[in-house]
Amino acid sequence: MAIKYWEFEDAPMKEKLKNLNVKEIAKLFFDNETEAYRFGLLLYETKKRGSLRLRDIGKKMPVSTAKRYLDYAVQLGLLKHEGSAYMPTDRFTRPFRNIATYIKSWMESQTEEDLEVQFPIARKTDKAAIAKEEKMAESAVAPAPPAQ
Repeated sequence: MAIKYWEFEDAPMKEKLKNLNVKEIAKLFFDNETEAYRFGLLLYETKKRGSLRLRDIGKKMPVSTAKRYLDYAVQLGLLKHEGSAYMPTDRFTRPFRNIATYIKSWMESQTEEDLEVQFPIARKTDKAAIAKEEKMAESAVAPAPPAQ
């Protein structure tokens, strides 16, 4: 995801709402122009038709590619997949708002956290990497034995 928060603050958002387009949505999820185009094309086709089946994609892109992007839109909550058709839905808005609320609440909380308990595997790997770096640093900086 490539959310540039400053583009969605009050003033810029008012301007965005004057000129709605699928590119703004696609660019949230893909930095790559081609990926954003494919995603935007499928979202637009789904919106325009009301529902989209893979067989309706035609020659716009390979079916396997379209399926991958459509399934991603389902995971995000922008589309739903019922039967063999993809349809617009709005499962996205409330969870996204809730994520923002959760992050804001966490930032404001004063709770002490033990990250080694929350991320035990990552921390174990990190400790091993740090030990390896220290060992390499010691061997590289070790003074030469005095000459006799």
